[in-house]
Amino acid sequence: MFDIGFTEMMLIGIVALVVIGPERLPGVARTAGKYVGRLKRFMTTVKADVEQELRADELREILSQQQKELDSLKDTISDAGKTIEKEANITDAASEEPVVAKQQATTEGAESAVSTSTVAPAAGKPASKPKAGKAKAKAKAKAKAKASKAKT
Repeated sequence: MFDIGFTEMMLIGIVALVVIGPERLPGVARTAGKYVGRLKRFMTTVKADVEQELRADELREILSQQQKELDSLKDTISDAGKTIEKEANITDAASEEPVVAKQQATTEGAESAVSTSTVAPAAGKPASKPKAGKAKAKAKAKAKAKASKAKT
């Protein structure tokens, strides 16, 4: 704060002794010491508060940057999830077309077998495959629903 050397302190002391007098000088020195101590504590407190605010601002800035990065990651994961769902839907649609064709062929084969009054053992097997295909599709849909819930 103040850089006062020994000679300046002696000069101030001699002037104070002459002006104030020897009887009141100890009381004035004590009062001046209290005020200097309070001023130093006040300056230390202000300095600490300013440093704390600077650190808080830095932390807010870091938090903001991390929030932006987190939002970016969420968007990336969401986009990846949508892409996977689209590919899964395309794959499901492609795999279901042959099942429908097989089911129609099986139905036509079953009708012809019924019309001839002889049921071939092979006619029962293709009819069960579409049910299995539907069960797989339902299982995939459930898995997708669980995956989308896990994302959120």
